[in-house]
Amino acid sequence: MPRDITHLHHVGHVVSDMAQAIALYRRLGFHVPPPSVPALAPREGAAPEPFGAANTHADLSRNFVELVTPVKPGHTAGLPPDTRIVPLQAPPEKLPVLLSRIEATSAQLGGWRDRFEGLHILMFSSPDVDGTADRLTAAGVGHGGVNTVGRPVETPEGVRTEPVRYLEINGAPEGRVGVVADVDPEFQHTRHLDHPNGAQDLVEAVLCVPDGQLPLFRERYERYLGRPVSAEGPVTLMTRAELADLLPGEAPPVLPALVACTVTVPDIARVRALLAENGLPARETGRGEPFVPAEAALGAALIFREA
Repeated sequence: MPRDITHLHHVGHVVSDMAQAIALYRRLGFHVPPPSVPALAPREGAAPEPFGAANTHADLSRNFVELVTPVKPGHTAGLPPDTRIVPLQAPPEKLPVLLSRIEATSAQLGGWRDRFEGLHILMFSSPDVDGTADRLTAAGVGHGGVNTVGRPVETPEGVRTEPVRYLEINGAPEGRVGVVADVDPEFQHTRHLDHPNGAQDLVEAVLCVPDGQLPLFRERYERYLGRPVSAEGPVTLMTRAELADLLPGEAPPVLPALVACTVTVPDIARVRALLAENGLPARETGRGEPFVPAEAALGAALIFREA
């Protein structure tokens, strides 16, 4: 039977200072464009003010790592000067609902950031998100149904809106977990894939769970994925003791927590040299792969795997 969840769509790294986070990811060897943030005029005739959440992506071949931070109305501290302000455009009757959703998202991001700075978003990719929604419902997994949002995308023809269809699973204590429709091929040419570190694919998210709860989390993720959790990914579940074997020195501040993600690269030696040149520490995983520890990467360890 074909799998309706095939790989990771993205992980979300919630940060306090977007400018600092972008600088870090560029030192890690990623191409990261300036962030975008929605804006709304506080009164008629006034200039739009940023609010809600600012985000940007390190795009990979079929997925991405998202950097995101909550933004209080009119507050731009921590946003780089080249942040793209996106004025909200919506019919007046729909604006209150849109504002409510953006404010709820911002509050949720703020809560996660206060819990710890790091990974709080885990989204899987599906070629048939409607079919995935039906399967999850049949498996007793609560979710909010399939929604569609528009994402502004810079193209040679100007800014276009990419439709993004997704669902969010209810009640995951580790953060936002859900499923997104595969990246639209029509917008593939707009993605920046020329990373200095050669990054190609996001292949694994590592979730550390409390002792004694591993079977519960495994059963839950097997229902999410529709198949057994395996060493091939896209999610690796482990206890704190197992995490110490995989990522020596890592100690999540709270549990459960998404503690790391893995990207593939064509040349590990090139990555090691880049990290050393940029003054970033590289430890060795229990699998023999280099990783940058969470303490040097704003709370989220980054593993590099040779493809």
